[in-house]
Amino acid sequence: MHNLLSNLKIAVPEKIFVKDPESSALGKRIIEHSILLINEIGFDSFTFKKLGIIIGSNESSIYRYFESKHKLLLYLSSWYWAWIEYQLVFETHSINNATEKLKKAIDIVCRTTKEDSNFSHINEIVLNRIIINENSKSFLTKEVDQENKDGYFVIYKRVIHRLRDIITQTVPNYQYASSLASTIIEGSLHQHFLRDHFSSMTDCKDGVTPSDFYINLTLNALKL
Repeated sequence: MHNLLSNLKIAVPEKIFVKDPESSALGKRIIEHSILLINEIGFDSFTFKKLGIIIGSNESSIYRYFESKHKLLLYLSSWYWAWIEYQLVFETHSINNATEKLKKAIDIVCRTTKEDSNFSHINEIVLNRIIINENSKSFLTKEVDQENKDGYFVIYKRVIHRLRDIITQTVPNYQYASSLASTIIEGSLHQHFLRDHFSSMTDCKDGVTPSDFYINLTLNALKL
């Protein structure tokens, strides 16, 4: 998979950014250090001014890439889900057994993230922590309907639809495939959050992962 990914560019919807951060060294520094800073202080405390100090650039230069920190979070979220989508496609395409393919797909969208050396300016482990803690802030806004129409969430929705299609291929008459797919993906983030902060509220600990839980839940729901 690493050889395949090394030849691919993660594509994020163009409306999210003013200038593609992948097009310059400064843009890549903005992405690299925004991930580290958001992880350190949280999205609510994050500002372009603080980021500018860290990267040694004025605030206005960051606005040449993103018109707001909300758009930056949308970019990071879209990049993350596109990266997950590539893994989902490449790691399941050669699995012929429908149940095994479904189990693998659930593991991919729920598992603990490992760093991918193909993207040196993006620490996927840290980005995964941001998605766990901050992803809902990208769409829990008053503008969500318009942003959805503008295609800001197309990659996130595509990942859910891919998982939905694998569920449908496994059990064609299951009537809640979309709901199950979105529950697995959003629920796994919640289980990771509970494991890190409210451990008494989850069984995902001591060798039990969110992947284990959602594979078990899905196989039981589908009667496999």
